[in-house]
Amino acid sequence: MAKIVVIGAGTGGMPAAYEIKEILGKDHQVLMVNEHDTFRFTPSNPWIAVGWREPKAITFQIEKHLADKKIEFKCARVTKIDTEKNQLITADEDIIDYDYLVIATGPKLAFNTIPGAGPEHFTQSICTLEHAVECKVDVNKLLANPGPVIVGAFQGASCFGPAYEYVFILDKVLRDAGIRSKVPIHFVTSEPYVGHLGLGGVGDSKSMLESELRQRDIKWICNATVDSVEEGVMHISELDRKGNVDFSHSLPFQHSMLIPPFAGIDAVANVEGLCNPKGFVITDEHQRSPIFSNIFAGGVCVAIPPAEITPVPTGMPKTGYMIESMMTAIAHNLHSIIIENSPPKSKGTWNAICIADMGDTGAVFVAMPQIAPRNVSWFKKGKWAHFAKIGFEKYFLRKMKTGSSEPLYEKYALKLMGITRLEAEDDDNDISKKL
Repeated sequence: MAKIVVIGAGTGGMPAAYEIKEILGKDHQVLMVNEHDTFRFTPSNPWIAVGWREPKAITFQIEKHLADKKIEFKCARVTKIDTEKNQLITADEDIIDYDYLVIATGPKLAFNTIPGAGPEHFTQSICTLEHAVECKVDVNKLLANPGPVIVGAFQGASCFGPAYEYVFILDKVLRDAGIRSKVPIHFVTSEPYVGHLGLGGVGDSKSMLESELRQRDIKWICNATVDSVEEGVMHISELDRKGNVDFSHSLPFQHSMLIPPFAGIDAVANVEGLCNPKGFVITDEHQRSPIFSNIFAGGVCVAIPPAEITPVPTGMPKTGYMIESMMTAIAHNLHSIIIENSPPKSKGTWNAICIADMGDTGAVFVAMPQIAPRNVSWFKKGKWAHFAKIGFEKYFLRKMKTGSSEPLYEKYALKLMGITRLEAEDDDNDISKKL
């Protein structure tokens, strides 16, 4: 019997645990370790932050649903990974043994790299459920006492979509309250241009998002480095294409929300040889560590080079379907190693399908693969996308409760559009047909 431990029960870790257990079967043990006892659907955090969702609508207790699939669960925070003994050490000093480890921890939020940044200081965040709830309190203060707003992404950020979602959703909230005329909004981003998204743009994302910002009277500053934040004032350097300071801004704000840079969590980053200098796990094309053959990783915790060199550093986002493709590859590779006693051979396609809410409309983009050059690069906007995001929230929560990471109807519907999770997915490589 092999024991596979998955760290992190997010939008990557939960599907990973379900797929690994399904593929390996009852003869092997799968244990999920997570510091919270609830699953949180992070893509809905912008709605939490403006009061369009309550936390209970996007969370559920993990253990019961994992138990239905014979997956064990331990609620604990991992503080150390001992790769020599194949053990995890928790904050309570419990020891968890593993034969194979799957890291799906998500990121550490590196607010400390910008003076005055973060909920502990002067800017809000929607990166965690707790931060989104705290952000809602600040939004209520804004509604009671209107004033300038700054939304965007700090230098080094690698997740830009939620910042765009939040600024458009907040604009809708302010218009509905009849106070938008009292709230000037700036969108401040490290991207070299609006709609870059850390991906070098997708389809017509640049012109479409610029148009949306203009129509909503939202001004923007790109190539922005936030030098420091004080109470009510943000100090920003706007760089030119050569990386030199072009303009300096000191913008007042009543409310601000900026996405921070990400780094690897301490327990993972402290393992010598496992990560890059920022603490992201280095993996090969099969999502396996080149140094530790029994450690796999997928999701935001994985090291991926930036799409291109930009005047202000921007990271590569790890989007939902891309993460799911990583986890599917990990499950299949564990099957190859444990069941077939053969080397890993499955590779995730890293295709990206993203749905973004924009308050009263929305946008969808498809990038195949996510990293350019692409076979498909498509970006569309419409009210239908707003409802698609709502529908996807319900659908994904249901998948995580029922334990089906990739229902057959989803798999074959996407396959008809040429979208698959694994490269060269054929009869020899499609384990689901063997089960």
